[in-house]
Amino acid sequence: MEGMSKPPHIALLGCGYWGKNLARNLHELGALQLVCDPAEPGRKTAAENAPGVATSSEFNDALKSEDIKAVAIATPAETHFEVVSAALKAGKDVFVEKPLALQASEGEQLKGLAQERGCILMVGHLLEYHPAVGRLHELINEGELGKLNYIYSNRLNFGKVRTEENVLWSFAPHDVAVILRLIGEMPTEVTCNGGSYITPGLADVTISTLLFQSGRRAHIFVSWLNPFKQQKLVVAGERRMAVFDDVTTEDKLVLYDQRVDFQEATPVLKNDGQQAIAFPGDEPLRRECEHFLECVVTRRSPLTDAESGVRVLRVLEACQASLEQNGRPVSLDEH
Repeated sequence: MEGMSKPPHIALLGCGYWGKNLARNLHELGALQLVCDPAEPGRKTAAENAPGVATSSEFNDALKSEDIKAVAIATPAETHFEVVSAALKAGKDVFVEKPLALQASEGEQLKGLAQERGCILMVGHLLEYHPAVGRLHELINEGELGKLNYIYSNRLNFGKVRTEENVLWSFAPHDVAVILRLIGEMPTEVTCNGGSYITPGLADVTISTLLFQSGRRAHIFVSWLNPFKQQKLVVAGERRMAVFDDVTTEDKLVLYDQRVDFQEATPVLKNDGQQAIAFPGDEPLRRECEHFLECVVTRRSPLTDAESGVRVLRVLEACQASLEQNGRPVSLDEH
């Protein structure tokens, strides 16, 4: 890893459903020194995924250790504000799984605390570290698609159903983060509709629309009550369109040479074929973990820093407000 002769010592707080993947990667990178989880099954999972690494039932064991320079946090979303605050106050650099917090105001507080303490604060918007998304961003910046018109994203599956957060907050942060990165601006207004079918008041399906000052729009469809898995991002430009399909095993990123031309004021569809776009085969989570370790050493601001985490929270909050008002348009100025 660039700029590192020896990785910094990291502790992992929480080793459950997703934390085990962080444990594996941080261990293989030689950085993981301690895993803290109050639940015995979590400590057992740590031993399986990071053999030989010390475990503890107390988060404070990591926070008070002078040997531990940074922490990765994979606790339930509702605990993020409290746990991240404690880690920053202890002077630790922090990687926290998405979302940064459950309120944009809390995210702002965490951003300010990190700045005050001179700590790195990075949010786990994993999709931004997918090499296909990085290549897609390059294609847009190189003008291969022409002026962007709209983006839509489908993130659908049968499960994992949650009872503490709705599907918007569970699934959509990935897509919101990527769309904001690709479009390069915040939406001015959002709408969101959805339905609750399992837990009353907790949406299982949502469709969000983001409207941008430039006139572009983005749609995000998320559901954990879908009969098949789909993770697809479509970016439509004036000259070409691109599709990132993270479920297929081959040709995950395809460029479609399709556009609309005008002949004597009549729109004519042009289809000049398609081509698969090559990109590095690195595991996104490995790239994300490497990036955090590099930022800890170099003190560079992460790609998915606290500011980007707050932007995502502002969009999610506005979508949630619209959802609760049966799809009423909500201005981002209101949040």
